[in-house]
This record gives sequence, structure tokens and C-alpha cells, in this order.
Amino acid sequence: MSKLFSPLHLPSPRGGLTLPNRIVVAPMCQYSAQEGVVGDWHLMHWGNLFNSGAAMFTIEATAVLPEGRITPHCIGLWDERTETALADTLQRARQLAPPVAVCIQLAHAGRKASSALPWQGGQLLKIEQGGWETFAPSAQAYLPSEPAPTALTLEKMAQIRDAFVAAAQRAERMGIEAVEIHNAHGYLLHEFLSPLANQRSDNYGGNFENRIRYPLEVFAAVRKAFDGVLGLRLSASDWVEGGWDVTQSAEFCKRLKALGCDFIHVSSGGVSPAQKISLGAGYQVPFARQIRQASGMLTTAVGLITEAQQAEAILQAGDADLIALGRPFLYQPRWPWQAAAALGAELTANPVYWRCLPREAQAVFGPVKIGMR
Repeated sequence: MSKLFSPLHLPSPRGGLTLPNRIVVAPMCQYSAQEGVVGDWHLMHWGNLFNSGAAMFTIEATAVLPEGRITPHCIGLWDERTETALADTLQRARQLAPPVAVCIQLAHAGRKASSALPWQGGQLLKIEQGGWETFAPSAQAYLPSEPAPTALTLEKMAQIRDAFVAAAQRAERMGIEAVEIHNAHGYLLHEFLSPLANQRSDNYGGNFENRIRYPLEVFAAVRKAFDGVLGLRLSASDWVEGGWDVTQSAEFCKRLKALGCDFIHVSSGGVSPAQKISLGAGYQVPFARQIRQASGMLTTAVGLITEAQQAEAILQAGDADLIALGRPFLYQPRWPWQAAAALGAELTANPVYWRCLPREAQAVFGPVKIGMR
């Protein structure tokens, strides 16, 4: 039996969530919101990928405060207006597909906020260009050419922590089953972890224990308030000498597990333009393997995993428990259908789409076929 298409139980304080397979749609920013509010693009995008056959769909990086957005067009969940729009769009999209678990990635972009859209250069926006004040552990810019962010006060840190909590509670009210805290890719919580970005001299900077303190405090506060499945996305390595690395990541994950973390989503990079990433098929899988072995936590592998047999081999080797794909889903929204056909597995799908499969692949939907003439 294919492990990729075997069920997996994700624990949580309220009983957990059983996924019918191990495929996750990774969070992918769509840069299509207006003042944090989702709209028709998200209805189309979510409805499309809810029909993918993946067991869980992750809503893109969702800012917990307006200044935590990566760009002016990133989505948010910080007030009644953003909550109402997201809840309504999510409900409508879910009605268009078979049941699928939904996870939301809650985020604060830190010093990488207030940026232009990727296809407009992605650089930091000035106030007169529609940008805003950015915040970070230290007043240290991402690029030497950029103005420095404002170093966070303890009061502002508490405000951001509370905003993560409030956003998680909003997500729970609208029936979202899982939350993923964004602690990767050079955004705020990752900035606290990395000595490349964190130059604080108080109890939140300097040694390892101090650098992990604030991310753990944020996680613990959300865990106390949210009873669903709660995980965290982590950059396991900065890919820069002297930066955050996989050994520190493994120890950090042990602390997260003790606080009630249900899964860890292992990515890498993003905190420094000096990074030297060794790209290649499944290039982040060794990080997932090491963290899984050290922490015993359910682990998601991601990054240049594109083929069904490749995903299956990762799971069979015990390197991860879940497989997340991002951009392959944009190119091939029904990737799990192809994977099921290749691995001799079955999955649930909307019968409206059944007749699109060639006859040799129709077994992916089980023994009953309707309208196949």
C-alpha cells in the first residue's frame, strides 16, 4: 500500500484530525487582497485546490496585524472586517469541493514587511509609495540599501504576541481545523532565532536560550488559546556560516514539542541575502529527517518535491510524515490524482471531474464510476 495515500492522525487538545492521505498544499501568497481582505481571486484559488485531492490545504501567510503584511496586497486576520471576509469566502469555497482539512498560516513579516509585489521588484516600499514602518528584533536592515526597521520594545512584542492569539481564535471561530505559525523565511519570528538578524542585548537576544524565548512565548500563548491542530513552519538553516542551523532547529523543536506542538513544517533560508542554498530535488528533506529523528515530532517535508515516487520514497524512508507541495499545485492543480494513478492508490474527488481521466487512470476514484461514457 502506498504510504503517501495512507491516513495520518494529527493530534490536538480537542481530539485531533485524521487526514486521508499525506499530501498538503503548502501556503502560497497570492498577493491579491485589498487592505487585508480576501476576495474573488481567493474564492477561485481555494475552490480549485480544495478539489485537488490533497488531504489538507494551507491558507497563505496571513498577517496578524496590518504592519505584519509582506506586501500591501497580502491577506490579514486582525479585525472583524478581515475575519468576516475570510470566513465567508472559506465557507463558499468549501461548498464547492469534497471535505478537506484547512490550515491557516499566521504570520508577521517583521523587517521584510512593506515590500513591493514580487513582479514589481519585491523591494522595500517607502512611505510615499504606500509602505509603512517595519519592526524587527533589532534595528538592522535586511539589505544595506534599505532603511533599518524599528527595534521592538517589550510592549510592542506583547502586542504582536496577543495578535497571534487573537488571529488563532478568529480562525477557530470560522471552523479552520489547524494553525501553522510562520517561523521561517526571514520573517519576524525567524528573525528572533537567527543571530544574523537578532542583535538584542536583553533577555531576547544573544545566546540560544534568549533567541528562542520570544518564538516560544508566542507559540505557548497560541497553544493556550487554540484547541485545534497547531504546528509551526521553521527555516531549519539560514544557509549562512554563523547563522541559525539544523542543530539549533532540532533543539528548538524539542522545546516546541514540550509546549504541545503537533507538527513541524521544515523549510529553510530567507533571513539573509548572503545565503548560499544548495538547490536540488528534495534539498530540504535532510533537515526534515534530522528534526524528526531528534524531536520525534510529526514532520512535513517540502521543497522541490515534484514526483509521486519521490514523495513516496521520502515517507517510506521515515524522513517525514507529510509531503507539502507549493508551486507544483499552481501548475498542476490535480497533482494528487496523477500521484494516485502512479502509485495504484485511490482518493475522493468531485464526480463533476471524473470523466477527465483517461480510462487507464480511472481506478484512482475506486470501483464506482458515473458518467464515463
